[in-house]
Amino acid sequence: MIFTEVERRYLATHPLGRLASIGPQGAPHIHPVALWVDVDTETIDIGGPALRRSQKFRNVQADPRISLIVDDQASPEESVGPGGQTGRGLEIRGGVEILVAARPLLAGFGNDVLRVRPHKIISWNLDGPGYTTRAVSAAAGTTARKDWSWPPAGGVETA
Repeated sequence: MIFTEVERRYLATHPLGRLASIGPQGAPHIHPVALWVDVDTETIDIGGPALRRSQKFRNVQADPRISLIVDDQASPEESVGPGGQTGRGLEIRGGVEILVAARPLLAGFGNDVLRVRPHKIISWNLDGPGYTTRAVSAAAGTTARKDWSWPPAGGVETA
């Protein structure tokens, strides 16, 4: 299992993140994205209305390495970290595959999907205070195109 149960629940209730890719000049490019956890493949799918025309799409075609941040602030009453910290979240480092879905992830989205295959997960204040870092077994991914069907057979976790 790539994601812990706590991480799965967190991702299922936080459908927005920030994807960092490597731009054509080598500089980071960061963009907000909509995301879903694929429970069958233990990957994260990212879609959008014009994904194919986006800079992030071109970036991962050239270099599939990414970092994805999903985070939030807990209420002050929930202080989850040392010293009353309320920040919590995940950083997922890995590679991206470019896929074409049989139908869009959401109405108004195109059929192109970026599938994130994690190879390192960093979490903070999710399962108690503090940070955890671990390597996971998913391959870094490639930009090979594949046809596939949506939704996955096992479904997608949603809030």
